[in-house]
Amino acid sequence: MSEPRLLLCTDMDRTIIPNGAQPEHPRARKTFSEFCEKPQVVLVYVTGRHQVLVQKAIKHYSLPVPDFMITDVGTKIYHRDKQQWNDLRAWEEEIDKDWNGKNSQELKALFHDVSDIHLQELSKQNTHKLSYYVYLDANVESLLSLMDKRLEEYGVHASLVWSVDEPRGIGLLDILPLNATKLHAIDFLRNQLGYKLNEVVFAGDSGNDLPVLESSIQSVLVANAANEVKIAARSRAEQNGNLQSLYIATGNNANKNGNYAAGVMEGVCHFVPAFRKKLEQDGFCYE
Repeated sequence: MSEPRLLLCTDMDRTIIPNGAQPEHPRARKTFSEFCEKPQVVLVYVTGRHQVLVQKAIKHYSLPVPDFMITDVGTKIYHRDKQQWNDLRAWEEEIDKDWNGKNSQELKALFHDVSDIHLQELSKQNTHKLSYYVYLDANVESLLSLMDKRLEEYGVHASLVWSVDEPRGIGLLDILPLNATKLHAIDFLRNQLGYKLNEVVFAGDSGNDLPVLESSIQSVLVANAANEVKIAARSRAEQNGNLQSLYIATGNNANKNGNYAAGVMEGVCHFVPAFRKKLEQDGFCYE
């Protein structure tokens, strides 16, 4: 019988990074790190952070160094070769189709006269990611409609991702290739590496993880996720016929709380019984 293997894809903030309001189990991150050192486990961080911020978080929170990073809201995939991080060129070519060979610098010229937006820092831009700050008194619906129309006329298939940075009191707008999503990136990497669906587990915590959580990819929603996210994930997974692929951590196993990395390990136990024995010893699996 062949050795079990796992492509473990996880969000960072409030999933394995304990930067939410709920408490972290004191052994969870250490257990997670030890588990990811197994030769059968390939670790992928899936995050909105850019590469430098990922590396800072790894150092600050003593996280395991991954084999791959899906960063910048799905627009970049990096592969680690010893100490060197290299772009996965095949992914660049895949999402480039949506923009018909155009880059973010060319798209920027389409919006030079739009007064409600201004460019984010250079570190938050890349070839396939154009990011703006938006004043909160702007008419967001009209703004998005205008920008979407100009992109369409320019022959570009894009998604406009709107969010609000509440502590800073500013809107955030990312213009991305239509297929530059966490879900597509994970599935693309899975196929590139030759993993079957039952050899992949994703873990997340928030609304921007819902496209993966409701998909056929085996997915874990950590216990510290907001109740509305849990309700939405369950409802959407059921609508898509994928309820069996969603696991919501509870932390009922010996009061391990299911938050952050403890929830990720609980989900791995659920989906990949072959790894259960080791994790049972650490108290992160239960029947």
